[in-house]
Amino acid sequence: MNLNPLTQINLFEHKEIFNQLYKLSKNDTLPNKILLSGEKGIGKSTLAYHLINLVLSENEEHPYDFEKNKINPDNKSYKLILNKSNPNFYLIDVLEEKKNIDINQIRELIINLNKSSFNNKKRFVLIDNIELLNLNSINALLKILEEPNENINFILINNNKRVLPTLKSRCLNFKVFLTKDQSIRIVNQLLDDDINTIINNKLFDYYATPGKLFKLIKLSEEYDLDFVNSNLNRTLTTMIKNKIYKKDKSIIEIIYSFIELYFRNNISSKNINLLKSYHYFLEKINNTRTYNLDEETLFMEFEDKILNG
Repeated sequence: MNLNPLTQINLFEHKEIFNQLYKLSKNDTLPNKILLSGEKGIGKSTLAYHLINLVLSENEEHPYDFEKNKINPDNKSYKLILNKSNPNFYLIDVLEEKKNIDINQIRELIINLNKSSFNNKKRFVLIDNIELLNLNSINALLKILEEPNENINFILINNNKRVLPTLKSRCLNFKVFLTKDQSIRIVNQLLDDDINTIINNKLFDYYATPGKLFKLIKLSEEYDLDFVNSNLNRTLTTMIKNKIYKKDKSIIEIIYSFIELYFRNNISSKNINLLKSYHYFLEKINNTRTYNLDEETLFMEFEDKILNG
């Protein structure tokens, strides 16, 4: 299953936010700086692509179907974005070999924005993972946002990380979220199956997003992991012992979630030692994320002190 937000022509949830944006667009009052914040894998980028197609496909053949919340795959603007050749759309995201969005990417954006538009349509700049902007790139972006062009719309995507107040204050802010049931419903619709036949319901935590759930499905297929009958203790032991997080860095966040879920399932006011361990490992996870520390040391310590202790 391809979870690339660009290829998701159906918008299954987030309809309340989308309806607000739709009304703003129809009234020609859509702000040219929008910030979408929420858990990674929750559908923020999908929401952004639907808004972009809604605006760009207007007055084109095969326009956006608002009644069904669906992009028409035959629409010209959509196909041009798919082919990375739409003059009215520009995407910035962290490059595969990099840890941050660097200043050169913002400089390239400035060059692009200074070019004349081929038509009178709005132009959209989508910046994903804005928490990965480094200091220089943030400052350069702020200068662009301070001198807005009415015909250019910025959509910024933040994965529930701290956003610089000066950046946040320049945008219309939306908090994007899904309940656990909504996440499961989206996955079932995309799978055309029941995820409970693939993953034990006890492994779902309230951080679960469609992105994370699909990652679990992919894990179960690639590494022959039994997520139906296995309990959380055995699952964590298998994932840490086999070091599968070294093969796919995105698995690290899933293990972090499972560690938190393990403590939440086992902690009690009577078990003071486990409560202390919970706060200890929570701090270690935060430090590892913040300072890009070696996660293997954390995982091995958790296995030794908690799973085997």
